[in-house]
Amino acid sequence: MKIIAVYHFKGGVGKTATAVNLSYLAAQSGARTLVCDLDPQGSASFYFRVKAEFDAGAKGLIKGGGNLEKSLKSTDYERLDLLPADFSFRNLDRKLDVLDSPKTRLGKVLGSLRDEYEYAFLDCPPNITIVAENIFHAADYLLVPIIPTTLAVRSFAQLLLFFKKKNYNRKKIFAFFSMVESRKLLHRESMAFVDSRFKRMLQTRIPYTAEIERMGIYREPVPAFSPHSPAAAAYRSLWEELEKIVKT
Repeated sequence: MKIIAVYHFKGGVGKTATAVNLSYLAAQSGARTLVCDLDPQGSASFYFRVKAEFDAGAKGLIKGGGNLEKSLKSTDYERLDLLPADFSFRNLDRKLDVLDSPKTRLGKVLGSLRDEYEYAFLDCPPNITIVAENIFHAADYLLVPIIPTTLAVRSFAQLLLFFKKKNYNRKKIFAFFSMVESRKLLHRESMAFVDSRFKRMLQTRIPYTAEIERMGIYREPVPAFSPHSPAAAAYRSLWEELEKIVKT
């Protein structure tokens, strides 16, 4: 099982939409796929029409084992399951902090599912705490959406610096531009700036469109309710890029 964490410690950059749409496309390609909703807000669970409730809460997630098996939910789509969020996940940092190896526990828990799925997509909360460091250790790939604005680009630079200081493997980080409005000069300039300095930028750019916002109304991935839209085409392109990397 390849673990793909959709992460950025800045909120509102399109993490959940990315995790939902890419996991759907992975499952549609024929791969057994799991979405892990680690954000206590439970937005990915909401999009998949699953109640954001994890058996035994944050404590149960950390223990893993049977707690994981009991909490796995089917979605409306073949080969696509969900590990739902729970509001108690807001306490994950505190629960992890008392463990002997607080930064590697999540990887061990998810390891028990490696034979069940080909891909696991983690929809991550916007923080850079012990939970985030668990995600950095557990993930095979860290997929980072970047809005092409000054603050979002600055936040991405801070993430890269954090990895360098902690001696984490920066080669697992792949980024792409999200919520792009190409008519804006600032967006074009920001994209050119990042492209010139970061080698693992994916080429697909996710546009800022109404179809993505309508996910909250339809509670479906964009390719499911609007398969011929520019947004659906962009997510398909992004998945094709990522799939090639993962299968290399």
